[in-house]
Amino acid sequence: MPRFAANLSMLYPEHAFLDRFAAAAADGFEAVEYLFPYDFSAQELKQRLTEHNLQQALFNAPPGDWAAGERGTVSLPGREQEFREGFERALEYAAVLGNSRIHVMAGLLPSESARAQHHEVYVENLRHAAAQAAKAGITVLLEPINTRDMPGFFLNRQDQAHALVAQVGADNVKVQFDCYHCQIVEGDLAMKLRRDMAGIGHIQIAGVPDRHEPDSGEINYPYLFELIDQLGYEGWIGCEYRPKGDTSQGLEWLRRWRAR
Repeated sequence: MPRFAANLSMLYPEHAFLDRFAAAAADGFEAVEYLFPYDFSAQELKQRLTEHNLQQALFNAPPGDWAAGERGTVSLPGREQEFREGFERALEYAAVLGNSRIHVMAGLLPSESARAQHHEVYVENLRHAAAQAAKAGITVLLEPINTRDMPGFFLNRQDQAHALVAQVGADNVKVQFDCYHCQIVEGDLAMKLRRDMAGIGHIQIAGVPDRHEPDSGEINYPYLFELIDQLGYEGWIGCEYRPKGDTSQGLEWLRRWRAR
């Protein structure tokens, strides 16, 4: 049976962030993920995990100036040192929180004419991150993101991501398969899961097109959950969606799945 992690950056907005750990545990989640931990100390977050018997599944490396619209620095020329220092900080947090996955956001491409330069920087930074992460048993994740939600994002397609992983050439670099982003950009989710599962290091879900609960919209998640099991995926599935209303009430989809 798939194992689901609550994404605390999106779920439980009715609670303050540090109170979301308790809310997730009360709803039966055994793991959590979120975008960024850096507003809190690693020890403070670890205390919440321990108190509520939760595992840390994933978080992102520092993305640059998020408030100013930056969405990662991995591919940005001239920002190499900033990315590498930020990744070291992420590794320090992971050493305390216990997660074995760190997502690094590629960043925005100013124009297609700059793609080759950004690609070169991206590959070199990923190689550096992979080497540092390997010392700690950490897997580095890259995620294709749709251009509707994030115009200009460097990485958009599954095949593009897996080609980059092959070019980096490190066993601990994998693709984060977000069903929501993939459905918007290219669809054909089941075939892509079958084709790419060996290179997938984390999965996330949300309803399409509105990014609400996964039992709303156009994706048949019960079918995909069965397929993911059949393909032997043993990692966490992150619930990265925006609840329509109260988060706990909206988890009826999860209660139905668990009761099968």
